[in-house]
Amino acid sequence: MRSRVTAFVVCLAAPHSLAGCGEPPAKVPEPSGPLAYVQILAADSMEGRRTGTSGAARAARFIEERFRAVGLEAVGDSGFFQRVPMSRYETSRGRVRLRVLDSWAAFDSLPAEERLVEVNVVGLLRGSDPVLRDEYVLVTAHYDHVGIGRPVDGDSIYNGADDNASGTAALIRIAEILAASESAPARSVVFAAMTGEELGLLGTRWYISDPSVPLERTIANLNIEMIARPDSAIGFGRAWLTGSERTTMGEMLATAGLPIEPDPRPEQSYYGRSDNIAFAKLGIPAHTLSSFGQHADYHTPYDEVERVDFEHVEQIVRTAAQAVRLLAEADPPRWKAGGQP
Repeated sequence: MRSRVTAFVVCLAAPHSLAGCGEPPAKVPEPSGPLAYVQILAADSMEGRRTGTSGAARAARFIEERFRAVGLEAVGDSGFFQRVPMSRYETSRGRVRLRVLDSWAAFDSLPAEERLVEVNVVGLLRGSDPVLRDEYVLVTAHYDHVGIGRPVDGDSIYNGADDNASGTAALIRIAEILAASESAPARSVVFAAMTGEELGLLGTRWYISDPSVPLERTIANLNIEMIARPDSAIGFGRAWLTGSERTTMGEMLATAGLPIEPDPRPEQSYYGRSDNIAFAKLGIPAHTLSSFGQHADYHTPYDEVERVDFEHVEQIVRTAAQAVRLLAEADPPRWKAGGQP
């Protein structure tokens, strides 16, 4: 396992069983900024953050601690944690898989060995306008990855620095930027780190069935995924928006002068390949912000912190924070004719 990252990870009280955690160090540095956050989330000690593992639980606890430090309002069903009922099942080939359940009643009916509780991590920045504060901009990023797998050059940990420690780090940093502003955005902003995206949008599917804020008052979703490296198709410090032709969101951001362009590879159908698609199908204008340039390290152990361009990430974070504030202040984005999936 060849990662050179030595970032600290504190194993605090876990949202559920967290075997093999060990004792936290007596003193730990206060993490700060995307560099530290990606280092922590993509450290070998996170074991690739596969849903249902102790590494994913550590990641959730870290995100929860950062949301608390920012001063967000906890809007999960257990503090910042939104518990997600899942079950383990075995395929015909003997592989163990996970699925999200329809209800806690279904969860309670299962044998104990088949039950699993995972979490989304959800915080709220309350809006400043007395009327618009009851409308919401939902900012999301999935924090899970694919875990430990087939060794490549002696490394079996699929760290997922780009996918999606980078987007999760951006989620935390955007919350910090907006919370530290002189004035809060007019609308309220929900920050949600989702579990189980890699396994079929499991956390997002549960959020939709049990939302932290009313979905009918959620005016937009900006999902952030894979911003760790510049995309050669658009250049350093620039991002692209999946499905930007479907709603007026892309035009809003472009008119504001933000360095966000349409997806340069629409043939890859990225619009339908992340958490945003589930919200779009409900009628919420929803897009993913990314700069993934189809690098060969995708879903391999080579997706390491050492390959992250942190100056690029910092620029994307600043842009994304401006985009979120714009969505929270301006008229809501609208679907174009035929744009809703």
